[in-house]
Amino acid sequence: MKAVIAIDLGASSGRVMVGYLKDKKIELEEFHRFKNQQVMRGKESCWDLDSILTEIKTGIDKVNATGIEITSLGIDTWGVDFVLLDKEGNNLGEYVSYRDTRTEGVMDKLLTDNQLSLTDVYKITGIQFLTFNTLYQLKAIADQQPAWFADIDTLLFVPDYLNYKLSGVKHCEYTNASTSQLLNCQEKTWNQQLIDACGAKKEWFLPAEMPNRIIGQYRHGDIEIPVCSVASHDTASAVAATPISGNNMAYLSSGTWSLLGIESEQPYTGEQAYQYNLTNEGGVDGRYRVLKNIMGLWLIQRVKAENPSLEFSDIAMLARHAEPFKYIVNPNDNDFLNPSSMTAAFKEWFNKRELTGPQNLSEVIRCIYDSLTLAYADVLTQLAEVTGKQFDELRIVGGGTQDQFLNQLVADVCQIMVSTEPTEASALGNVVNQFIASDVITSLGEARQIIDASSEVKYFTPRQIDGLEQAKSLYQQITK
Repeated sequence: MKAVIAIDLGASSGRVMVGYLKDKKIELEEFHRFKNQQVMRGKESCWDLDSILTEIKTGIDKVNATGIEITSLGIDTWGVDFVLLDKEGNNLGEYVSYRDTRTEGVMDKLLTDNQLSLTDVYKITGIQFLTFNTLYQLKAIADQQPAWFADIDTLLFVPDYLNYKLSGVKHCEYTNASTSQLLNCQEKTWNQQLIDACGAKKEWFLPAEMPNRIIGQYRHGDIEIPVCSVASHDTASAVAATPISGNNMAYLSSGTWSLLGIESEQPYTGEQAYQYNLTNEGGVDGRYRVLKNIMGLWLIQRVKAENPSLEFSDIAMLARHAEPFKYIVNPNDNDFLNPSSMTAAFKEWFNKRELTGPQNLSEVIRCIYDSLTLAYADVLTQLAEVTGKQFDELRIVGGGTQDQFLNQLVADVCQIMVSTEPTEASALGNVVNQFIASDVITSLGEARQIIDASSEVKYFTPRQIDGLEQAKSLYQQITK
């Protein structure tokens, strides 16, 4: 039996897990779970990476105490965020989160200052325009010119930084780097024009290397474990763990963010893809994840945090008993990125437009479910138009697979067969990527077959919904 340590970090929690491969089946065992929440450092919303690193080491110690023979360890996290180091390898500034407000208005300023258009940037990168992309975070820092700016020597994305703290090796992994909006989409190399535009320097950036390779060793006491650079963007790992079959299956990685897309051997960077703001992020084996970022279950998570007595089953029940499609918003509106109160943000969204909004918690929750599923349907239509494909199945992976009400609503609103599992997609992707790196598993195709055989797949058949076309039309008006 082979075993690896998968360190899977999300926006609200982190886990240190062991993945076992036995009799062509994958099993996961959680050894350590810890909270990951943003902290305020002065006026900046930041990640507590020092605490995260301590928790990671605690989890590794727990695994080591069992005597399990570990082949390697790997880390996956969210994208776009980074750490800046000086020549001695010390971090400069705070570990600022993408949800911080420092990038407000920066995209427009970058374009104006450099006489660039959105089309120019998209043709180079193929990346969806999000206000918090690395490109705009660096521009914000360059414009502020903090006292330590001249001391910057190296930029490491968050998983690469954590690998560096564990192994002492500086490395840049491609899938996470691809989220930055600084890589040339076709060549998979850093683009000098955009680096200049955001005020950075080319020498800060290490070459972006393909995932699934051993880069160093973690040593602590009697512990010595090879460190594997996996597909370190959590969605890239989740897609690696998605049993995609055929050209007519789309996927939805359903978690804090919803990532809906397809896997492709080629990027789509034409005018229609640009108009739809589709993204072409990096995947395993140099493939592309052609997808759209949608705000996702962050909206539900924040509402739940304001009502701690609610279980997720209660939330689904409240949604089930509210009138469908009575209230619809654009779930990707910046008003929902990081409000002090998500419930209040939804009510204020309607107030600002002088519209009648949800009056109670049940209506707020139903508004979230309806708006998310309408967004999914919209993106499926866009993907079909851009790629020329007709999708007959949507595979949902990630934590959202546990929400049966949501999964059925996705099938109904998108009018497509929905299949679900695995739930622990990013962790499983992390695990199989390590097994590929160590030649225990021969290919991504074999890895997906193993994961599918290890999952209890559920299916949701689409049902007819009254008023669906009117709801879709209203959503189109709202998001124009």
